[in-house]
Amino acid sequence: MMLEYMDRADAGRQLAQRLAALRGEDVVILGLPRGGVPIAYEAAMTLGVPLDVIVVRKLGVPFHPELAMGAIGEGNIRFLDRETVARARVTERDVAAVEEKERRLLNERVARYRQGRPRVDLHGRIAIVVDDGIATGSTARVACRAARMLGAKRVIMAVPVAPAGTAASFLEADETICLMTPRDFRAVGYHYRDFSPVEDEEVVRLLDAAATRLRPPEASGSDDGPESGDGNEVDIPAGSVRLQGNLHEPPGCQAVVIFAHGSGSSRHSPRNRFVARALHDAGLGTLLLDLLTPAEERDRSNVFNIPLLASRLHDATRWIEARHTGSRITIGYFGASTGAGAALWAAAGPQANISAVVCRGGRPDLAGEKLAAVKAPTLLIVGGADTHVVELNRQAMAHIRTTVRLEIVPGATHLFEEPGTLGQVAALAAGWFARYLLPGVNRKLASEPLP
Repeated sequence: MMLEYMDRADAGRQLAQRLAALRGEDVVILGLPRGGVPIAYEAAMTLGVPLDVIVVRKLGVPFHPELAMGAIGEGNIRFLDRETVARARVTERDVAAVEEKERRLLNERVARYRQGRPRVDLHGRIAIVVDDGIATGSTARVACRAARMLGAKRVIMAVPVAPAGTAASFLEADETICLMTPRDFRAVGYHYRDFSPVEDEEVVRLLDAAATRLRPPEASGSDDGPESGDGNEVDIPAGSVRLQGNLHEPPGCQAVVIFAHGSGSSRHSPRNRFVARALHDAGLGTLLLDLLTPAEERDRSNVFNIPLLASRLHDATRWIEARHTGSRITIGYFGASTGAGAALWAAAGPQANISAVVCRGGRPDLAGEKLAAVKAPTLLIVGGADTHVVELNRQAMAHIRTTVRLEIVPGATHLFEEPGTLGQVAALAAGWFARYLLPGVNRKLASEPLP
């Protein structure tokens, strides 16, 4: 009988039990993107220690890319297998060309995952490198060597499953922890009931969540810290469940923007928080909201259940309105990625009283035929390099019968990671919401043309 895990989260929880003896030590958990990060997250939460990624890239022989002649990691780390280089007669110029290409890809992945957060310092600490399993072990070996070169005093390789021979001969780590070493090992995925691909957005969401949960109390309570202004934790009833959110309402609040994040993200998203702070500067309140409970998020189909997400937005809207009974409050929606579809679906409801919608890198097409019923002025913001989504937004515009505008940010990709591009998103959103939510309050901003 083949032993198996339910999914990566289940494997992570079981691995965390084996690592529990390290609680209280100066430990950093390093997940190998992408599949190792959900497992590393569970371990980091159990031990209460920092979570980071360790990104490495193989250097393939130019005429045979599958054959590794070395690898690179962050911090200008490079390993070369001189024997392979000599045997393949690869020149230094060839090596340099391959490294330049792979270094560029490595830096892009690091920027995508960390979103501006610095790398966790490993000097003098225990580094636990985590993946969802080991087959050949080549990537894991490089990651362990990289962790040591980045200053770790001790390196532990921890995985849920690996071939017995590989686990026993893993010399790059000081210790190897492996829960299963099946004799009939075929592939890592054979030992998981659910081995669905992990997307970049899921990696970012988990890193965001870990950074927020493990933030020192003094930082979270300080008005001067980098996370200040994110708002108070609130608990919102939605049918049989309760949703977690962060609510910011300025004195005399007259307008609130509710954020609907995309698949793989959360209310802790640094991109949404960045935009929210720009809205605060414009005099707007914000509600950053998780539309699913942690248990619901484990079922990936819920992430794309647009009617469910829209109903949760409706519940949050009613909750905001109830807080302001007896006073005038206008409400807008900010939807990102799949959250854009949910925002437009909710805004199209017959009882919806939504004054404006902004979508960032959104999938308005997911609202389907509901687009024709949207009455709120809608701004669609898309990265110029996100060509597929640009086309989906153009097609959606044809079905929206109210005021609608498409803004394309030149050179930006889906997550607006490029310098200055997220700032453009924030400025466009603040201008749009001020125009339609605060016409009598912020006259100067509302009367100016959008940036």
